[in-house]
Amino acid sequence: MSQGLSDRERVAWLRLARTDTVGPVAFEQLLARFGDPAAALAALPDLARRAGRSGPLRIPSEAEVEAELAAGAALGARLICACETAFPQALAALDPPPPVIWALGRAELLDRSAVAVVGARVASAAGQRFARGLAADLGQAGQVVVSGMARGIDAAAHEGALPHGTVAVLGGGIDDVYPPEHRPLHERIAEAGCVVSESPPGRRAQAKDFPRRNRIISGLSRAVVVVEAEVRSGSLITARLAAEQGREVLAVPGSPLDPRAKGTNDLIRQGAALCEGVEDVLRALEGFPGLRERERPYQPPPPAMDDAADSGLRERIRALLSPTPVSRDEIARSAGAGAAATAAALVELSLAGRAELLPGGWVVAAEA
Repeated sequence: MSQGLSDRERVAWLRLARTDTVGPVAFEQLLARFGDPAAALAALPDLARRAGRSGPLRIPSEAEVEAELAAGAALGARLICACETAFPQALAALDPPPPVIWALGRAELLDRSAVAVVGARVASAAGQRFARGLAADLGQAGQVVVSGMARGIDAAAHEGALPHGTVAVLGGGIDDVYPPEHRPLHERIAEAGCVVSESPPGRRAQAKDFPRRNRIISGLSRAVVVVEAEVRSGSLITARLAAEQGREVLAVPGSPLDPRAKGTNDLIRQGAALCEGVEDVLRALEGFPGLRERERPYQPPPPAMDDAADSGLRERIRALLSPTPVSRDEIARSAGAGAAATAAALVELSLAGRAELLPGGWVVAAEA
């Protein structure tokens, strides 16, 4: 794909990105296999059928994605595809990047140096005060502050950073304001900062959307600071994703008597840098090795020959999968197959709803 997309290419790109069971990993591999979204779309029904899908694959029509584009334009938002020069450099470095994002507001903020500040929704007054002050200090130091616009720490971080630049990443569409009382905050961020989402406008966030949202929060940032978090917390997922992406992870220590400090204290125990103020964050950024960037703008590999997997290989690979993530390389070794044939089989199984492809080269059996 070229750096600039025609209207027709943009529609095909979005149709492929919105197709049922096509996540970022399958999207990238389908582009690598077929060369462009239109060719991949034409092949999808047969790929899903031969891998054992029982019903038809849900592929959005051109009219449906044109309606999404119109809805975004009506909000004043911009769709940015991963192959375009305007796509944020930090997200383009992910393996793989999200195929598309919607941006409402100052999209130029997405290419500035950024730090994520995240934490508990039911946050203490002291934790919110710390997050607000840290975000203001980071903004004064030239950093954009990224968070998820949730109650508690997220909202405090956005408030502190608003005069300098802040990015809110949402699980639903860019117009999905949750909690409802954050509508004024959403409006201020859309005007002075930027609201970002991988989801279509109008979509209400579901539980499955938040891991994707957290991946974008960490992906946009050079460092992630966790202010308060219980031991089972979405903020800890963001911290784990940041570490996997090669970002810096910092945590604010707290009292062992406060359950909201258990997650952050455990992060420090596991090797996260201690954060007591902006100096700690800036010191971590000084040692930041830089993003493991792909060539920008993101380009899929040149189209390969159609390494279609035979049914016997698909079934051998499916039998190797379990709810425990395993690497594609390990699957290829166990199946005695080449990397290209294994990748082709896994994409077909994912289209059939029988496997789930995860970022970082991992795969699990899809839930029955």
